[in-house]
Amino acid sequence: MAKPFAFRLEKVLEYRRQLEDQARMALAQAQAQHDAQKRIIADLSMRMTAHMERGFGRNATQADIWLWSQYRDALGKDLIQAKTELERLASILQVCREEAVLRSREKKLLEKLKDRQAKKYHEQESQREQKEFDEMATIRHKSQDR
Repeated sequence: MAKPFAFRLEKVLEYRRQLEDQARMALAQAQAQHDAQKRIIADLSMRMTAHMERGFGRNATQADIWLWSQYRDALGKDLIQAKTELERLASILQVCREEAVLRSREKKLLEKLKDRQAKKYHEQESQREQKEFDEMATIRHKSQDR
């Protein structure tokens, strides 16, 4: 009975699988943060639009106008900060995406190597078994001829 195939780099393959899983989790987390920031920007934009449409009214006092403009300015600053944060998160997301692709490639490379070695091993085992069967058949045939 032939021994089962044993891949010598199995521990390395398992380690690369772990690295790929970690990269995928980091990518998912970065994507979630990016999506959350997009929702924050959408909320701020919606508030700014509503605030601008509402205006300060006809009977607004000087204080009302000042408060209205201060709130508008604060929303504008918050929106700028949120967009800056979105750009930062987008760059992090891109780095995480590239890392996940790299880790996936590294793992697939080892998996292909494992598959090729397993195929070669099984072919050699099959040839060895066939050779043994042929030898046994030859020996039996010679003993029957005598």
